Amino acid sequence: MSDTFSAAFTRNFLGHAPNWYKYVMLAFLLANPILFMALGPFVTGWILIIEFIFTLAMALKSYPLQPGGLLAIEAVAIGMASPQTVYHEAVNNFQVILLLIFMVAGIYFMKELLLFTFTKILLGVRSKAFLSFLFCFAAAFLSAFLDALTVTAVIIAVSTGFYSIYHKVASGKKYDDDHDATTDEVVYDANRENLEEFRGFLRNLLMHGAVGTALGGVCTLVGEPQNLLIGDKASWQFAEFFIRMSPVTMPVLVVGLTISVLLEKLRWFEYGYQLPDQVRDILWSFDEEQTRKRKKVETARLVVQGIAGVWLVIALAFHLAEVGIIGLSVIVIITAFNGIIEEHHLGEAFREALPFTALLVVFFAIVAVIQEQNLFGGIIQYGLSLEGSQQIAMFYVANGLLSAISDNVFVATVYVNEVMRALSNGVITRDQFDLLAVAINTGTNIPSVATPNGQAAFLFLLTSGIAPLVRLSYGRMVWMALPYTIGMSIVGYICVYYFLDSATASLYANDLISHHSSNVSSPTSH
Repeated sequence: MSDTFSAAFTRNFLGHAPNWYKYVMLAFLLANPILFMALGPFVTGWILIIEFIFTLAMALKSYPLQPGGLLAIEAVAIGMASPQTVYHEAVNNFQVILLLIFMVAGIYFMKELLLFTFTKILLGVRSKAFLSFLFCFAAAFLSAFLDALTVTAVIIAVSTGFYSIYHKVASGKKYDDDHDATTDEVVYDANRENLEEFRGFLRNLLMHGAVGTALGGVCTLVGEPQNLLIGDKASWQFAEFFIRMSPVTMPVLVVGLTISVLLEKLRWFEYGYQLPDQVRDILWSFDEEQTRKRKKVETARLVVQGIAGVWLVIALAFHLAEVGIIGLSVIVIITAFNGIIEEHHLGEAFREALPFTALLVVFFAIVAVIQEQNLFGGIIQYGLSLEGSQQIAMFYVANGLLSAISDNVFVATVYVNEVMRALSNGVITRDQFDLLAVAINTGTNIPSVATPNGQAAFLFLLTSGIAPLVRLSYGRMVWMALPYTIGMSIVGYICVYYFLDSATASLYANDLISHHSSNVSSPTSH
């Protein structure tokens, strides 16, 4: 009887995850309290981070919410972080939570327009290299005004639409038939080779687009959540933020876009997949049929979505409200004028975002451990002990390395608060603060493309429904991002080390932008 119960418990624990994964997680949970008592909270804290990264790396074996959540609960239970600190981290990141809940759902109601628009782009551009450039550039441009998660949600919706269309036809069904795109059992054998090529094609576009969100997100005040935090601490407005970042962000943008073209031309790192002619023909037929069948009421829906899209860009560009509230307004506008007023229809829009929102709150618990155990303290003190370009470059590197394995919003929060405290205490001057703020922002945004851990948009992509469909795993994402990581990080480092000196800062402050040092108190005059 006990054996039967044990087997049932094993089957239920973490669901369909393989048994070896279940045993590893149990070993983590059993070992952590022992390590906490034997090695202390600091060492155990770093071990906990590694364990949590493991759950993210195995996202396709088990969604990280459950195993990562168990680690977080245990960390709080044994005293590595307090519930109050976890709550504090969640409240501090409430804007991001609202963004995930409402903005992603708002994009859901714009899928018709997005699919229509990107279908025209995909079918109108035959060069894969140019198409990849367009995806990367479009994602970068949009991410400079929208949040990277919003843009990623757009790319995911478009890719899912493309994939579902072909998978349905490849299985012998019509466009309007119900279909389960998660299984290949119904796909005709003659279409399987094209399906694999199409999967690779979509993987390429998804990765180009995801990297594009990082390229654009680093440039502006509203591009990433940490940008808003840093800009607020430094009292920089939209234009000043862009100009101060541009000596680093503009060269990195050029390099990133160039890499997107070279990867497709050279077919390195699993890039270079082409859109099969058969798939293109099916998408052409689908587009023509949709155009032919489109009724006035459907055209009216596209117009409403277009108006909502214009409102979305304007509201975010001028920061008329918090991004989550703007997302809610998009939901209200589109659903009110497109007749989507039933509760169950509205609920479908939130299914994609809420699991990731819950995962993000679990991550805040890990962040609370990092904060309470001061895991980054030694690195920060070492960085402040350096001088000149070495100090700036050190902060760039330290932020980049930590953001590759941790949440870049939290890393930026820790570092900008530390340099703000150093400024208030007279340890650094205002010019140093400005330079370090640029290093922190670029460091947390650029090298963090190395793994899905650093960029929330990457993790959102990894845990979305499209990832298993196109066989986009954690390891494959890291591999495909590697050339971007190396090229962009090196160029960013060179720009930080050689171009961000005091003379450059003074030039930008005095000649190109209005300096706001009076808004940030400093006991040191400059």
